[in-house]
Amino acid sequence: MPFSISNFRAQGLSSGGARPNLFEVQITKVGQGALTNALKGKPFTFLCKAAAIPAQTIATIDVPYFGRSIKVPGNKTFDNWTVTVTNDEDFSLRNAAENWMAVMNSHQGNLSLVAPNDMLGEAKVTQFSRAGASIGSWEFKNIFPVNVSEIALDWSTNDTIEEFTIEWAYDYWTHSPAAAA
Repeated sequence: MPFSISNFRAQGLSSGGARPNLFEVQITKVGQGALTNALKGKPFTFLCKAAAIPAQTIATIDVPYFGRSIKVPGNKTFDNWTVTVTNDEDFSLRNAAENWMAVMNSHQGNLSLVAPNDMLGEAKVTQFSRAGASIGSWEFKNIFPVNVSEIALDWSTNDTIEEFTIEWAYDYWTHSPAAAA
């Protein structure tokens, strides 16, 4: 019977479905010169409110052949990765991201204060099951911040905590699925 709720529960959603709010983000390596204590470890993990499992795209190459185009797989590209951060009153994560960016390119002098490869870090996003087990993780290689968003200030905004986003560029990511039980 194709329209059986029991079959759907047993086969389609046997574990209840993955939940988008069961995740953790870690900055596992920080570029030289950034405030490593603020970005690496618990503060970032606790204050990272939203993130995404990364996308990937393989472009196509159109090859003309007798008036038709044949599609051939092209190069893989990775879009920037954005996380939403809950701001604390000491601005620890925002200051760390701003400092990382200033080390890559100073505000006034337009200078890089470290070698290009020393600017790169790593990050990891882990998805959890409802039982608390890791069901997969994605590791971002050679990340660096490219945008720290504004924080809107408004006298009429009550009962909220500031948030901002950090957009990261990276070379690639790797995926580690959960081990089979």
